[in-house]
Amino acid sequence: MMQCQAVVRKSGDIAIIDLKGGMTIASGAGKLRNHIQELVAAGHKQVLVNLKELSYLDSAGMGELVAACTTMRNLGGDLRLVSPQDRVRNLLQMTKLASIFAVYSDEQAALAGF
Repeated sequence: MMQCQAVVRKSGDIAIIDLKGGMTIASGAGKLRNHIQELVAAGHKQVLVNLKELSYLDSAGMGELVAACTTMRNLGGDLRLVSPQDRVRNLLQMTKLASIFAVYSDEQAALAGF
């Protein structure tokens, strides 16, 4: 499994975090937290997490997504998910986390939703 990689880009006031590889306790679960802290420090309140190239997520990775979402909402912002692969989408539904997040299949629709 590939190490988790996270790249931040911006679309207007919205920060987009592209995740790639697998987000597990052994591989990069803390990367998302670090990026969220940097974005919050820079004043960003709206974050879109692109899951298009995230192939695997374990409970630690899911915990990171929930913590990131909680952080953003506590600041009056929001965190949304876009383009989860089927495996990740099924995991979100099985764990009932799909009800916590706004999940979009298309990046433009997700950006327009903020």
